[in-house]
Amino acid sequence: MRTGTTLLKALPLACTAALLLTVQTAAAGPVDDARTTAATRTGSGGDRLYAPEANPGAYTQALDLVRHGKVRDAAGVVAMARTPHAVWFGDQSPAEVEKEAGRVVREAGRQHSVPAFALYNVPGRDCANYSGGGASTTEEYRDWIDAVARGIGDGEALVVLEPDSLALLPADCGQDDAEGTKTAARYTEVNYAVDTLEPLAGTKVYLDTGHPGWHSVTSIVPRLVEGGVERATGFYTNASNYFTEEDSAWYGTLISSCLAYVDKGGDAADCPDQNWPRADAQAWLDAHDDTDPARMKHFITDSSRNGQGTWTPPADTYTDPQEWCNPPDRGLGARPTTRTGDPLHDARLWIKIPGESDGLCLRGTEGPEDPERGTLDPAAGDWFPEQALELVRFAEPPLF
Repeated sequence: MRTGTTLLKALPLACTAALLLTVQTAAAGPVDDARTTAATRTGSGGDRLYAPEANPGAYTQALDLVRHGKVRDAAGVVAMARTPHAVWFGDQSPAEVEKEAGRVVREAGRQHSVPAFALYNVPGRDCANYSGGGASTTEEYRDWIDAVARGIGDGEALVVLEPDSLALLPADCGQDDAEGTKTAARYTEVNYAVDTLEPLAGTKVYLDTGHPGWHSVTSIVPRLVEGGVERATGFYTNASNYFTEEDSAWYGTLISSCLAYVDKGGDAADCPDQNWPRADAQAWLDAHDDTDPARMKHFITDSSRNGQGTWTPPADTYTDPQEWCNPPDRGLGARPTTRTGDPLHDARLWIKIPGESDGLCLRGTEGPEDPERGTLDPAAGDWFPEQALELVRFAEPPLF
């Protein structure tokens, strides 16, 4: 993942000025500059969520669309790129991440905004798949987390800690030994990050739950407990995925309630799962959920690409459809905000940077093309113009 470079570095000055002038005046209204819009205001101490510099591929695509007379599409791509989204850290050295985290925190402070950091450097991340990498050892990871903490300092930050770190343990992908050494190390690493970052004056840490179509509530809650959620602000769900806000928020509510139940001595196995009939699950909550929301674990949802919900692959077509990997015709979801109307739901964020590829999607075929798209998908984190345009055109709610 990358935060991008400045627009002026991405395009010549004259082209940049012409592009921005064109897309702002030709769309239904001015491009939604989310650095200043009230829609992104937050009650967490700052005035709004932080919008980092966009992937320069967004502006390259927008300029190409303008040249072909597709001004409204160009405006949508620019609006998407300028909406607050997470700043991803994962491949930098400790010195680099300390410097860059500090720079973002200072810039956000000058803007009276709050940045969201997605930290993605745990050893064995993504089971060595498309986004594989991470620190080499637990000791190396500790040094890296210490550097992040120094960079944040007393500033404000929402920390999305290590996507897939708890939902995809080394034991889940056959990368552990019989003693569970790597899985035990994973829990040690996540706990260290919680204990290092959560005590910072303005930092809130959220742990991984995957998404509502992956782990049941009764499966993920013990992992959260072992990962140290009791000492974190809470957890997040649907990172880089496509489940609707309704499904994600309900999953978050059930997890939060189950964590409260377990904290009072209950067994996670007794909690309702997301596949229970809603009336039955609500009846359980009514009978067992009497904890003050202020003392429960809060959650964040990722609404970056869930405007159309999940993709249903064509039946009997792919041996491994990879529903999560660059599915076609998805749309941007609700805009980022901390005003969710739910005391447990701290924020809707764009954790995944919309427009950036999930990786090379082969769907069980030999490739090299994505058989659903008939194209070679960009590598994970690279700009994907085709998908970016789909996200804009199918956004729900619409961008304009």
